[in-house]
Parts: sequence; C-alpha cells; structure tokens
Amino acid sequence: MKTAKPAAIADKATPATTAHPHGPGQTHGASQEAALVLAEEYCRERGEKLTPIRRKVLELLLNSGRATKAYSLLDDMRQIHPGSAPPTVYRALDFLLSAGLVHRIESINAFTVCHDLTQCQHGILVVCQQCGNVTELHQPKLRQALVAQIEDAGYSLASDEIELKGLCSACQAKEGAASAAGSATPVAAAK
Repeated sequence: MKTAKPAAIADKATPATTAHPHGPGQTHGASQEAALVLAEEYCRERGEKLTPIRRKVLELLLNSGRATKAYSLLDDMRQIHPGSAPPTVYRALDFLLSAGLVHRIESINAFTVCHDLTQCQHGILVVCQQCGNVTELHQPKLRQALVAQIEDAGYSLASDEIELKGLCSACQAKEGAASAAGSATPVAAAK
C-alpha cells in the first residue's frame, strides 16, 4: 500500500473537483527541481531510492510536459548516457509507476508525470489524441459513479485509471484556425 506523498507538493486547499493539465511548459526551473526533490523525499519515506537513472527519467518526463513514449525517453537518455538500453528506461518507468509518480497512458502507450502529488487517485485522465497533452481530473464522485456503472454492467476495471480521449483546447483552436483559413480561400477565389 502506498503511503501519502509529501503534502508540500500539493496545494494546501485542493477543491473536490480539480484538473491538472500536463501541457508544455507546465513545469519550469525551480518548480521542476522542487518536484524532483520532493519525489526523492517521497521515495526515501517509502524506504526506496530515486536512483540517478530513475531521477533522470522523471526529469525527462517533467521536461516534456506531455505524454511521452518509452522509446522517446530512451533516445533522450542516449543523448546523456550513450550506452542506455531499453531495459534501463523500462525499469525506471516501472519504479516510477509503482511509486505513483507517473501515469501510464494505455491508449497511446506513453507515460506522463503525476502533477497532483498528493495521495489522491485521479482515476480519470483526459488525453489529447493530437498533441499528447494529458489532464488529470480529480473528481471522486464522478469516478465512483463510473466505476459503479461499470461494475453494474458486470465488468471490473483492469486499471485504477480511466482514460478519455479528446482534443485539447489548443489543438481545437489550431483546427478552427485551419478550417477558417481553408474556407476563406475558396470564398476569396470565387470573388
């Protein structure tokens, strides 16, 4: 059973319904370093160690700001440690998953940092199918209702997390701008 993650990482007053986006640039400099230090403290409290390799994989995920595939992480690791092999990254990811520091996004076979570093279980992750941004939804009542419906239908969840696929607001805006530009061209040409 997991112990609570350091409360210092989380906001002091977390409302019952919150969203934690994983967009590019969500974690910068000092906050990234603070997240790494707190992750080390959390691991130490559990009697485990955030080894240099594990820390580097977590740092790479923090830098990416979105869901990242293991082989992309391996490519990044090889820039730093040329001899890195797939098992190195996969073992680090397995540890980070078991510690609750990262989420695995099954639908796109990628990983992302858990940005709500309290002991809450988000249960609902919204994944942008275009850019890979991930938003963690902390809505316990909604999750409980979904799980109840799933169980009433005769199923049991294979994972603690529920993934929803969608298009983030930034990608929606890009598509809207592209559609507007595309529809403006034929109108202008017709005149």
